Amino acid sequence: MKIIDGKEVATSIKEDIKKEVAQILDSGKRAPHLVAIIVGDDPASHTYVRNKEKACHSVGMMSSVYELPSNVSQEELLGVVDFANNDPEVDGVIVQLPLPAHIDKDAVINAVSVYKDVDGFHPQNVGKMVAGIDTFLPATPLGILKLLEYYQIETEGKHCVVVGRSNIVGTPVSILLSRKANPGNCTVTLCHSKTADIQKVCLEADILIAAIGHPNFITADMVKEGAVVIDVGTNRVPSLETKSGFALVGDVDFAEVSKKASFITPVPGGVDQ
Repeated sequence: MKIIDGKEVATSIKEDIKKEVAQILDSGKRAPHLVAIIVGDDPASHTYVRNKEKACHSVGMMSSVYELPSNVSQEELLGVVDFANNDPEVDGVIVQLPLPAHIDKDAVINAVSVYKDVDGFHPQNVGKMVAGIDTFLPATPLGILKLLEYYQIETEGKHCVVVGRSNIVGTPVSILLSRKANPGNCTVTLCHSKTADIQKVCLEADILIAAIGHPNFITADMVKEGAVVIDVGTNRVPSLETKSGFALVGDVDFAEVSKKASFITPVPGGVDQ
């Protein structure tokens, strides 16, 4: 069994991006600029945004964060999105999810300029992804492809089972891995809460991607010997072993599944990097 080290892969990718940014600056142009918009005080969301900001600075990019209160009106939020869309010195716009219940998430996603939608959530960019047209791709699915590529894990002709059908991870990664590309050319089965005999389906997987948001959902009896297991889950569970009283665990029972997998991502330290 080999651990897929997300931090190692991320460091390699950042080094490549850092060189690209340096070339942009050497040509006399400004550094790319990412704007992140966050609403409310959700600790996980603020952690994600801080990490994005830190990653930008580490490669020489500019980053700005607009923090809005949880009671911000939808109209005010859309105004901030519009401002970033129309700022000629902003190249990418991210609205951190989730949003408060009184905000129409789809209206906000649709308001982000397709030319600055680096999350790849806008329907036009989703349509381009489905059609195989070059566009912005959702970060987590693209990250999964980068992990497979870095570790030279063969995907062509393999059976990939994706557990979870969200528009952020499960559905897009199923599309990307079925495309005529490398990584890609998989036969993909997309499972969800209504899938009959999900254990039997998972046991057929050469590559198993867990993105269901349920701690330790994938157990050893659902994984065939030698499968590649990608765990997208980041679930906070009570723990007596940490100062915070919580620990992060994935959607996969790592301790037991790692005994059967050929490659596996840890949580944390895998896809989340």
